Amino acid sequence: MFFNTLTPKFYVALTGTSSLISGLILIFEWWYFKRYGTSFIEQVSINHLTPILNGNDTTNSTLTNNDSSLQSSSLTNGCSNSGGTNSLGNNSLTNGIDSTIPVTGTNECKVWKNPCALFRGAEYQRLTQYNSKEPLTFHDMNLSAQEHQTFFSCELDEGKPEYEMMQRAWRERAPSTRIQLAHDALEKNFECAPALILLAEEEATTIIEVERILKQALKCAENAYRKSQQLLEQGHNQDIVHKRNTNILIYVKRRLGMCARKLGKLREATKIFRDLVKEFPMMSVFNIHENLIEVLLALQNYPDVQGVLAKYDDISLPKSATICYTAALLKARAVAATFSPDVASKRGLTAAEMSAVEAIHRAVEFNPHVPKYLLEMKSLILPPEHILKRGDSEAIAYAFFHLPHWRRVDGALNLLHCTWEGTFRMIPYPLEKGHLFHPYPTCTEAADRELLPAFHDVSVFPKKELPFFILFTAGLCSGTAMLALLTHQYPEIAAYIARLFLNWFSVPLQYLTDKIESILPSNLFQQLAKI
Repeated sequence: MFFNTLTPKFYVALTGTSSLISGLILIFEWWYFKRYGTSFIEQVSINHLTPILNGNDTTNSTLTNNDSSLQSSSLTNGCSNSGGTNSLGNNSLTNGIDSTIPVTGTNECKVWKNPCALFRGAEYQRLTQYNSKEPLTFHDMNLSAQEHQTFFSCELDEGKPEYEMMQRAWRERAPSTRIQLAHDALEKNFECAPALILLAEEEATTIIEVERILKQALKCAENAYRKSQQLLEQGHNQDIVHKRNTNILIYVKRRLGMCARKLGKLREATKIFRDLVKEFPMMSVFNIHENLIEVLLALQNYPDVQGVLAKYDDISLPKSATICYTAALLKARAVAATFSPDVASKRGLTAAEMSAVEAIHRAVEFNPHVPKYLLEMKSLILPPEHILKRGDSEAIAYAFFHLPHWRRVDGALNLLHCTWEGTFRMIPYPLEKGHLFHPYPTCTEAADRELLPAFHDVSVFPKKELPFFILFTAGLCSGTAMLALLTHQYPEIAAYIARLFLNWFSVPLQYLTDKIESILPSNLFQQLAKI
């Protein structure tokens, strides 16, 4: 009788109210997720309802589940590690903490010079001529201009027309103006090494031409370096000049080494980089050891690569994608040729395979963007002149030069494909703490967008997936809103369907009620009232 007395307006009001309430829940859930990275309903159920339902065993079971998840997360895509134990947690102190990105309240991200940056005239300009796309952003080129002014000049250069022209040249935005100022500086002083550097970087259109100009700049830089070194004892001013000349000499030698690498003269390039590392060991800011690692990998001189890693993969030194992923490549090389996911899932991982998997997990935690480029799941672009450690820009720069080395090692990319996603099961979410490194910085996306061209789709980590309750409330809100609209448009049909549904729903309830009444005595409530 109650259901039969309900009017269509009641159903319209009921569905409309349900839609409004579910919509408000959806808005609140979305806001909470955007701010805290998790679902409010899920947090309440885990933190408050689960302890009430499970009692005091929740803490122990949670710890046990966390430990077991660490053990089972080494392999993905059908792989498991039932035959080994995961020691990543024990290695968190020995592997060190990444110090390249300051962990501060301002979320500042430190930008580094790309150690393998291309030449503008001979390489970057080709892309512009081919498809009219600019491979470098203004922010990236502006950082290079600031560095050149800092490294290639000093306060004692005031009054010297060639150096004043070069100061203007670095600040100019138009390449033609910069090149003309460099020529003007050479007319004033034919031994002006910064002017030769600019012409090699921007005017030369082939690597052979770049090498020719840089060899000329090397002679000028060496002469200036020797002269300033002999005058060091004359006071502080000469020390400033000598530092400037040292920076120019290192830069020219390094770029000559890169020319030799590009022209296939690998042993010559190796000698140049080795001499630089040995002669200027304190100049680690240039990251010359990364150039040395890349050339040694091209030579397939893996023992020497291991020797370089032993020196620079240290707890006190900044990490990089080159350091972490090269260490993973060397360990993968020992097992990748015979690695099979199906076999590993049945018998478990051997000690060597576990070591390789842990090295891959460590590398992926440091920079999670690299695997998609190595596995060709994401298209590569020309690397920028500056990179952000642990960011998409560093991943592009690493994969651009090191993808051939991974391809050369048989089975290495297959091992990476099977294991890299298992890293994300070990990293806490919402990344309130890291596993082997500091938590992944939240500022990388904004910094990478300034370094990478607009036509590139910047890789973002972590990508926050929508929780179940947001999807559920969105569906509930949409469904009830649709019912409210249909009830308003077709009240008689909607009311008939609603009564029919309620009648069907009431049949089993009525059946259960009759069964309970037949079992229980009729005066049960009176007896309970007396108690």
